[in-house]
Amino acid sequence: MSASNPSAFRDVCGRSLEYRRIAAAADGPTLVFLHEGLGSISQWRDFPQRIVEATGLPALVYARYGHGQSAVLQQPHGVDFMHREALEALPELLRQLGIERPILIGHSDGASIALIHAGSGHLLRGLVAMAPHVFVEDISIESIVAAKRAFETTDLRDKLARHHRDPVKTFYGWNDVWLAPAFRSWNIERFLPTIGCPLLAIQGFDDEYGTMAQVDAIARQAGAPVEVLKLEQCGHSPQRDQPEKVAEAIVRFVKRCAG
Repeated sequence: MSASNPSAFRDVCGRSLEYRRIAAAADGPTLVFLHEGLGSISQWRDFPQRIVEATGLPALVYARYGHGQSAVLQQPHGVDFMHREALEALPELLRQLGIERPILIGHSDGASIALIHAGSGHLLRGLVAMAPHVFVEDISIESIVAAKRAFETTDLRDKLARHHRDPVKTFYGWNDVWLAPAFRSWNIERFLPTIGCPLLAIQGFDDEYGTMAQVDAIARQAGAPVEVLKLEQCGHSPQRDQPEKVAEAIVRFVKRCAG
């Protein structure tokens, strides 16, 4: 993320959240980027800036509670943490910043949050869901178990420390809730039929956290038109594994939604 877009902070639902706004030459709907389960503003790298420059639209990138430079997690997440983000924190942040009818661009947990938000009656111009989760699969749990092993035995902790105020609390805040027995039945398919904006769903064939069943469920059940992009040689981070194809698809989709 460019140093010309410094972080600012807002008190949202009683917690300090880090955010950055990226200005654009033209007026239009704001692109709102929602990061993955272990993500932050800095982990998007230059991807938001790239989409802003290609579309001419402004953007908001923020770090959820417990991530990046936002407030450090003080208690374990509940299994409804994505619902709370979609229905409480995100609407409040958008209200405070005066952002109406944005285009949401979510990755992994961020994509799930975007889907819940859209399916709950919030007005959007469009929604991009990269590697979304709409239900829990065995492959998801197996990879999250492997992530825990990596965090405890490799330099993953040090890598996360470059992006988060407290990498230990960030990691276990995500990992523990996904591995909780009650989370196994987590499912947001009921929100799909009430989504009223166009969707672009992106999934890699080599995603270690989910299968094509996720985007197929969105395409089958969403209450609005869905474009699906399935990518070869692509894991859980399409914007990093296939940046050219993903950026091209998002730019094309966003321009249609904003037109």
